[in-house]
Formats: sequence, C-alpha cells, structure tokens
Amino acid sequence: MTEPEVASSDATNITTHIRRDGDEYVITGRKWYISGAMNPDCKIFIVMGKTDPDGDDIRRQQSMVLVPRDTPGVTVKRAMRVFGYEDHSHGGHAEVIFDDARVPASNLIGEEGGGFAIAQARLGPGRIHHCMRLIGMAERAIELMCRRAASRTAFGKALAQQGVVHNWIADARVTVEQLRLLVLKTAWLMDTVGNKGAHTEIQSIKIATPRAVVDILDRAIQLHGAGGVSQDFPLAELYAGARTLMIADGPDEVHQRSLARRELKKYL
Repeated sequence: MTEPEVASSDATNITTHIRRDGDEYVITGRKWYISGAMNPDCKIFIVMGKTDPDGDDIRRQQSMVLVPRDTPGVTVKRAMRVFGYEDHSHGGHAEVIFDDARVPASNLIGEEGGGFAIAQARLGPGRIHHCMRLIGMAERAIELMCRRAASRTAFGKALAQQGVVHNWIADARVTVEQLRLLVLKTAWLMDTVGNKGAHTEIQSIKIATPRAVVDILDRAIQLHGAGGVSQDFPLAELYAGARTLMIADGPDEVHQRSLARRELKKYL
C-alpha cells in the first residue's frame, strides 16, 4: 500500500493505476517499503491500486491483483533500510516499480472496488501481531537491563544499587504488564465480536504499545552506555524496529484522530 509520492497515512491517496484492457489488467505505479519483496522466494506480489480513480466513493476506487514477480514491467529496484538497518524480519523491504505490467484479469482478488475493504480486514490482525512482538522486545530489554545493572559498577557501587535504575526497571515491568492485559483484551474482543467490535481497542494498543516500548528501550540503551548503540547488543536495532511501528500500519496520529472522533460521537 505504501507509496513514496503520496501521504500513505491516507490509504485513499494511492496513485498506482490498475487499468482494464480486454482480458488483462495493466499496472503502473511505484511502491516502497513492501515487506517481503526482497525475499527471492516471494514469487507473487499482492498489488493495490486504483481501478476507478474517479469513482464517487473513495473507498471503492481501489482493487487488489496478483502479480507474479517475473511479470514484464515489474522491477524490484532496491532494498529499503529502516534507520540504516536492512529489515530482514519479512525477507526485507523493497521499492518496486510497475511499468505497464500486464496480468490476466482473472488475477483480480475479489471484486473491483474491494481492495480497501480487504486491506482494512488485514490491518487489524496485523496491528495486534505487531503489539505482541513489541511486548517481546520490551521483555528482552528488561532482561538486558537487569543483567547489565547486576554486572556493572559505577561510582563505587553496582548499577543495580542505583535508585534511578530501580525506577527504570520497575516502571518497565509495570508498563509491560499493563500493555499485555490491553493486548489480551483486544485479542479476546477480536475473537468474540470481530474487528469492528474491537476497533477502539485495536487503535488503543496501536497507539500505546510502540510509544511505551520505545521508552523502555531508550532506558535500556541508556543503561548500556556506548554498548547500547553498538552492534554488540540488539537494543539499537530493537529501538529502530519499535520506533518504526509508530508509523507502520497507520501513524499514531491517524489512530488518535479516529479514536477521538468515536469517543466524541457519544456526546455530540
């Protein structure tokens, strides 16, 4: 969904064009930060673009089609870095160019105009998955903080005896347990009432979890000193990943806007 030429925080901005030509669709556009596209085992791309760019309903302009990697006109241009790192969690992010790439019309997923709905159905579970991973990152940060504090001495006493370190570790544990319960509640609601019924909670965890985990990782980096920003510990890379999730799957501000509007409707 992400494109460099438009503000992709608004998914209706997509400019990639999917034009029907007889029994084929012709795709033209540019995408970037496409997860998994750098993996040579990825043989098929799911491409979202506009089949009806002038349609009255902006949420019915988009469609999704399957595009084999080796389709003429498809170019995987480069790997995209995240805070200077190459993200290998999904095989690597890529910039992909579609220059009049043609695929059979039967490669359409669902129906024309159904792309936006498909994307939204996928993003809810994706967001909760990110939050689960973030909690794992925070747990690792707490472990590393504790090990570091127990093994280092500064100004005549162990870091584990320093009051500020106690505060960092205690606050981190409290925060993780709060996040864990909120994510668990959200997962339960998704199972019992579906994505729409869990909309407020999904947005809540998407806002709260990356922000809090970034803070925990920041404290862990501080406790490790120069080691915290080095390649000898995973903290800098974890920080980059957590900070990125304040943007990925919709920036925090978009979720805050939507959640606040829903709350205000109760009183307007």
